[in-house]
Amino acid sequence: MDNTSPEGWPGLLHLEGRTNIRLIEEAERHALGPRAKKSGVSFYNPAMSGNRTRSVLLFEHILGSGILGSGTIYALDGLCATGIRARRWINELPAEMASRICATLVDLDPISLSWAIKSHEMYPPEHGNGELVPMVGDLRRVVLDSGRHWVDLDPFGSPVPFLDSAIQSLARSAVIEVSATDSAALTGSSKRPLLRRYGARVRTDCLAHDSGLRVLLAVVARVAARHGRCIAPLLSVWDSHHLRVSVRIRKSLEGANSVEENLGWRVHSPSADELLASKAYGLHHGSSELIHPMSCLLPLDYPVNRSDKRVSGPMWVRQIGCGEAMASMTEDRALQICGPNEDSVSEQLGWSSREIMIARRKIANSVGKISEESGVIDASHLVVVDDLASWLGVGAPPSPKKMVELLIDAGYRAGLANYGRPAFRTDAPWDYIGEAAFSLQPPM
Repeated sequence: MDNTSPEGWPGLLHLEGRTNIRLIEEAERHALGPRAKKSGVSFYNPAMSGNRTRSVLLFEHILGSGILGSGTIYALDGLCATGIRARRWINELPAEMASRICATLVDLDPISLSWAIKSHEMYPPEHGNGELVPMVGDLRRVVLDSGRHWVDLDPFGSPVPFLDSAIQSLARSAVIEVSATDSAALTGSSKRPLLRRYGARVRTDCLAHDSGLRVLLAVVARVAARHGRCIAPLLSVWDSHHLRVSVRIRKSLEGANSVEENLGWRVHSPSADELLASKAYGLHHGSSELIHPMSCLLPLDYPVNRSDKRVSGPMWVRQIGCGEAMASMTEDRALQICGPNEDSVSEQLGWSSREIMIARRKIANSVGKISEESGVIDASHLVVVDDLASWLGVGAPPSPKKMVELLIDAGYRAGLANYGRPAFRTDAPWDYIGEAAFSLQPPM
């Protein structure tokens, strides 16, 4: 790449996590939500900062677990724009972990890559470890150059066009993180794009974002299976305007051949026969004689009518995260690894103590209730309390925290859900869920 400074350099200094970055336009720091990338402008979206913080934390957990071995980790930040994600991997991970990472930055825009590398040169990692390799080109071609242990896809819109080549590029054991900003499609609001891109339908209720995550996981799983691989979800998050799944992928013909055992349907207001089938396949907890469940999951080979408005799918019907990985994502750990250095921030950016406090709070908020949900991520019942109130006809939505406490006291597993609406996850039968709700909010 050309080592001369790009036009507009050095721009404006900004901080994400504990990593400095130079930006072309001040407006880029404050705009939220998805926006089209403009040629010649180093695109930066602060609304994705929590996404990138979780990526650093997951990287730290996976490297600590040893499932990617002990050698060099070949990572790829696809569609990288400013390159802030890979720079945060190298700058914020512990030195011994960062030293193992060789990260390739890929973008079609040479100006974006130029700004990324100049920021890296001006603000190198504190511990001096890790390697960044810029590469201008189409991700779908570049990614195939060599095996990767970690690939991040964060496109504008749907990730589907990039999945096939990205998964082909992976090492025998690897991690891929996939963001989708076409949430209107994945959650069923835009039905035609959902069917065209993902081959699925989603009911637009309070579980639509959970269904969207499961549809995305199903697509990743099927693409992986075509290449003799299977997936194990690590983390699935609905955050503001986007959905994101992180999965471990490994070579396994047996796992690839059995991919359909992990896929199926979600049915709203299921019939008695549908509930029996769901329980028979281990997708529904317990019997419910008094309170009819709001929904259930069904296996892929169950004969559903896809034009039935109650039906969503095909989707991933097994657990959508790894308890150990999620348990590691505490607020304390997020602040320890990604929290800004107060002395450095005060000196370089001139931030007040209040601005530093806000930045630290943003880091802590990025992990939400992930660690709280970790112990029940294998439970099938995700219950949004707004939906529960209307379903049971109680006066107001019950407190999810109190619902969790009551269900645990009754001997069941329950935990607050890391979901965009107040919700909890549990393995309690619906009779006990209803009983707990009625004790907090009597029927109208």
